[in-house]
Amino acid sequence: MLQQMRANALLIWIIVAITFVGGFVFADMSGLIGQGPVTTSTVVASVNGEDILYTNWVNISAQMAQQQEQSQGRGLTMDERSQIDDQAFNEMVNDILMKDEYARRGIRVTDQEIVDMARFNPPPQFQNMADLQTDGRFDPAKYQRFLASPSARQQGILASLENYYRTEIPRQKLYAQVAGDVYVSDARLWSIWKDSHDSATVSFVAIRPAPTKEDRDKVTDAEIRSYYDAHKKEFDRPGSAVLSVVSISRRATAADTAETLLKVRALREEIVKGAKFEDVASRESDDTVSANKGGDLGKAVRGTFVKEFNDALFSLPVGTISQPIKTEFGYHVARVDRRVADTVYAHHVLKLVRQGDSNAVRTDRRADSLAKAAAGSLTPKAFDDAARAMNLLVSQVQATEGQPASYLGRTIPSASAWAFGGTQVGETSDLFDDETGYFLVRLDSITKGGVPELDAVKEEIRGTLARQKAIDAAIPVATEIAKAAAGSSLENAVKPSGRPVSTEGPFARSTPVAAFGFASQATGAAFSLPIGAISQPLKTEDAVFIMRVDKRVMADSAKWAAQKTVQRMQVQNSLRDQKVRLYLDGLRKAAKIDDRRAEINALIRRQSTTTT
Repeated sequence: MLQQMRANALLIWIIVAITFVGGFVFADMSGLIGQGPVTTSTVVASVNGEDILYTNWVNISAQMAQQQEQSQGRGLTMDERSQIDDQAFNEMVNDILMKDEYARRGIRVTDQEIVDMARFNPPPQFQNMADLQTDGRFDPAKYQRFLASPSARQQGILASLENYYRTEIPRQKLYAQVAGDVYVSDARLWSIWKDSHDSATVSFVAIRPAPTKEDRDKVTDAEIRSYYDAHKKEFDRPGSAVLSVVSISRRATAADTAETLLKVRALREEIVKGAKFEDVASRESDDTVSANKGGDLGKAVRGTFVKEFNDALFSLPVGTISQPIKTEFGYHVARVDRRVADTVYAHHVLKLVRQGDSNAVRTDRRADSLAKAAAGSLTPKAFDDAARAMNLLVSQVQATEGQPASYLGRTIPSASAWAFGGTQVGETSDLFDDETGYFLVRLDSITKGGVPELDAVKEEIRGTLARQKAIDAAIPVATEIAKAAAGSSLENAVKPSGRPVSTEGPFARSTPVAAFGFASQATGAAFSLPIGAISQPLKTEDAVFIMRVDKRVMADSAKWAAQKTVQRMQVQNSLRDQKVRLYLDGLRKAAKIDDRRAEINALIRRQSTTTT
C-alpha cells in the first residue's frame, strides 16, 4: 500500500483539501518573479534562522484562496485575501517550529504507522463524503473498498494520504506529549459545575463617581509613567487609518424584484413542461456552488437553511416542483428528492434580486466614469473633484488593520486590506464592488500598529487614574451606607441620599453580570456573603457597591453525578486544547522571527504605482 502511495505522488494536487502543492504558477503569472525587489530567492521571513521564501508563501496562500473561492462560489475581497495571507504565513511559521520540536523530542513516524492510520483513521474530509456513507453514517467497509479501487490509485489519493499522515502523526504525538497527562478530578468537576449552576439573587447600591477636573489634575506625570510601564501590553493596538469614501448603489428596486419573480416563474414553467431540473439549475442558478452540481443541495438537516426555505423543503411533497420561494437571498424554485425524519435531500434554482438590465447598465456607466476620473490617482484632489462632479456624498470612516472597514452600516469590500497594504497617504483606490454597490476610497491618514509612545496615550491614562482616584474617594461614603444598612436595612440606609436599591439575579458565578463587570469582587461577594448580610464596600473598575444577598440556590449534586462522565471528557478535551495552544504560543514567543512581509509588500506596491 505504501508503495502505491509513493507511486502516485505526482497526482497529489487533486486532493487540495488534504495537502497543498508547491510551484511558482501564481508568482509567475502575477509578474512578481524577477521584477524589482522580488525574485525566486527573496526571503519573506526567517524563523530561528530557517528562511521562508516569498514565492512559497504566495503559492500556499493562492492555494488556500482557491479553496475558499470554490467553497463560496465567488471571488474573494482583498480583506478576505489578506486574512488568508496571514493564515498561510502563520501555518508556515508553525510548521518550522513544529519540525524543530519533533527533532528536539525525537519524534518520528514509521511507514507502518502511516499505513495503519490511512486504513483505519481516515481524515474528516473522507468521513463526510456522501459516497462513503451508509444511512447517513461513515461506512468503513466502503472506505476500504475505495482505497483499493483503481480510482484511488489513479487520482493520487493514496499519495495524498501518505503526505497527510507524515504531517499529522508527529503532530498528534507532540500534542500527546504536551497534554496527554491532563486529568480532572471529581472535586474539580464539581467546582466547575457549581460555578455554572449555583445561583444568587442580590440587592445592591452602586456609587459610580464621575472623575472631575480636580481628579484629573491630581494625577502626576510620575503616576502616568508608572502606569504606562506596568500596562504596556494593554496598549498594543492594530494600525488605524482614516478613509474618505464615495459609493454608487447597486441596490435593486421594487421593479427589479418583480422582474426577478417573473424570471423565476418562467424557469419553473420550463421545468414543469419537461426541461431537466439539473440542466436549468446549471444554466440559470445564481447559487454557483450548487449550480455546478445541477442545483443539488446534498444532505441537509432541519434548520440548515433560512426559515422560509427550510419550511418549504419540509412541507413540499417529494418529487414536486415548488412555487417561487422568497428568502433574503432572492427567489428559489425547489424540488425535494427524499425526506427522512429531519433530513432532506433537495435541488434548487436561485435567482438573486439584482438591478434589471437597464438600471444595471446605467449604474455601471456611472461607476466607469468615477473610476476613469479618480481611480488609482496619487493626487488627493482628483478624488474630491470626481465626487463633486458626480454629486456623490463623501464620508470619512475609520479603518482598523485586520478588520473590514464599514460605511453607513455596510462593509466596504477590500478597503481595509488596500489601505494597510503599502498604500501612500493621499492615494485613491481602484474601484471596489460587491452586490450592494461600487466604492472608491482615498487614504487620508494612517497610524502604524503596536505600542504607542507615552505621549500618545498620556491623556487616556490620566482619565483611567482619575477614575480610580474618584472611586477611592467614594469608599468612605460607601462605608457609612454599609454601617447604616447593617443597623437597619439597605433600603433605609440610602433614603437620605435618594440612591436607588437595584436587584440582579438569579445569576451564576460564571455568568457575566453587566452591572458588576466580569469576574469582579462584587460577583464573588454574591456567593460568599451570608444571606441577608450587608457587605463592606466592594470596589470594581468603575464603581463601589454595597450588597445584600437575598437568595442563593445551590447546585444539585445528583444531576451533576448523572452527567459527570460526559463532563469529564469535555473538560479534559478543552484543557488539553488550551494546554496545546499555550505551548504553541510559547514556542512562537520564544522563537526568533524576522517578518519582512510589510516591507516587501510596500516595495511591490510602490513599484506597481511607479510603473503605472
